[in-house]
Amino acid sequence: MNILNLLVIIPVLTVTGIAFTKNMDNVKKVAALGMFLQLITAVIVMFTYITIRKSGVTDEMVLISDYTWFTSINIHYTIGIDGISAAMILLTAIVVFAGIFASWEVKNLPKEFFISLILLATGVFGFFISIDLFTMFLYYEIAVIPMYLLIGIWGSGPKEYSAMKLTLMLMGGSAMLIVALFGIYYLKGSGDGQYTFNLLELAKNNMSIEAQRFFFPFAFIGFGVLGALFPFHTWSPDGHASAPTAVSMLHAGVLMKLGGYGIFRVAMYLMPDAAVEQAWIFIILTSISVIYGAFGAIWQKDLKYINAYSSVSHCGLVIFGLLMMNKTAMDGAILQMISHGLMTALFFALIGMIYSRTHTRLINEMGGLMKVIPFLGVVYLIAGLASLGLPGLSGFVAEMAIFVGAFQHDDMFHRVATIMAISAIVVTAVYILRVVGILLLGPIKNNDYLALKDATWYEKLSTLTLLVSVAAIGVYPHWLYDLIYESIAPIASKLVSI
Repeated sequence: MNILNLLVIIPVLTVTGIAFTKNMDNVKKVAALGMFLQLITAVIVMFTYITIRKSGVTDEMVLISDYTWFTSINIHYTIGIDGISAAMILLTAIVVFAGIFASWEVKNLPKEFFISLILLATGVFGFFISIDLFTMFLYYEIAVIPMYLLIGIWGSGPKEYSAMKLTLMLMGGSAMLIVALFGIYYLKGSGDGQYTFNLLELAKNNMSIEAQRFFFPFAFIGFGVLGALFPFHTWSPDGHASAPTAVSMLHAGVLMKLGGYGIFRVAMYLMPDAAVEQAWIFIILTSISVIYGAFGAIWQKDLKYINAYSSVSHCGLVIFGLLMMNKTAMDGAILQMISHGLMTALFFALIGMIYSRTHTRLINEMGGLMKVIPFLGVVYLIAGLASLGLPGLSGFVAEMAIFVGAFQHDDMFHRVATIMAISAIVVTAVYILRVVGILLLGPIKNNDYLALKDATWYEKLSTLTLLVSVAAIGVYPHWLYDLIYESIAPIASKLVSI
């Protein structure tokens, strides 16, 4: 059996085990065991991919399996991976594993909570291993739909409004994706006389520039909605702020990466001529996302809203790097997807842990927390330094590659857009240092905080899992760069050669 099938089977078995577990205390143990096995499987998948590449195999995708699903319209359950999807699978496994322990204290319907959370993760894993576009879209919907329940039931604040807004906007993006996918299917998928959804086959066929011009915006915006593309980003801050801790971790850390991955893998790869022709439009929009998200974070008082707007800015850098259409910037964009996934998951985990102790997310009501919860304070400080791009942590590596690649363009338009994006780093430093100063330093504003207890063992396990991953990329990024390098080349070469 193809080991990639385990990435879907293990979560399904975990959900089944949770469903038949009667003791509520054992529910989280079953969830933790299942996601630990999933993490081990993701590591094995990564090393299997590396071993195959070292053996001399140069195929674009490896570990491919193909199962006929719907014969009449040639839909197959086709799976496989390259270095990018292997890295994204590992990212997802790390964030889900950490999210389980960040949710260890869930009291309200814990069985239903963990089932919904793991179903969401199942959709994400299936999305990253799919080669058939129809199957990819199916998993995309499986990943998005549980968000409505997770926010609407277990969220806080205006959770019904946030859940509805998020779901409607993402479903709007899905509707645009359907238009794009069927356009690709009918106009690009008949190169050998038979229509297909197979990504690798579609990449070999031609599509008229007129058709690309029409369908490319549908694909780009359809995925871009999930990647917080301006002005379709407004669901993101509300969704993040109302979501429970683990859901915010998966949402910002993993789910938003489906947007950047889909733009790269589907929109730009299958419609490269339109991508080159229309790039300037989306460069303007992503530049606005980067600047707007950074300035939006400065004015927020709520910790979750600060991190939510920060995610808009950092995810904007992902799409910005992809649109530069050279290998250096694209390398940086993929690294940024992984780096931001780890950093933002760590931030949301810490915010949830701080909120569970102080019962507030307003930074003006807190202060001096480093004195009473030093472990969480130190980890929050390191996460902040990673976010503002401190050398030695993952944020610096990713952003540097994006900006170096962007400056390879010598025209005024790209240079101005790059300078605008770089200026967001300064703004990021402002709001990160401001929050750290108010939250962790200075006098303790509330005497009740003197009795706060520092991180528990499961909170330390959750945060350290993410922190070690951030440091591993920052200190030695070469292992991750080697993993994704060859997989970017086929797509980048199509765009650069036009």
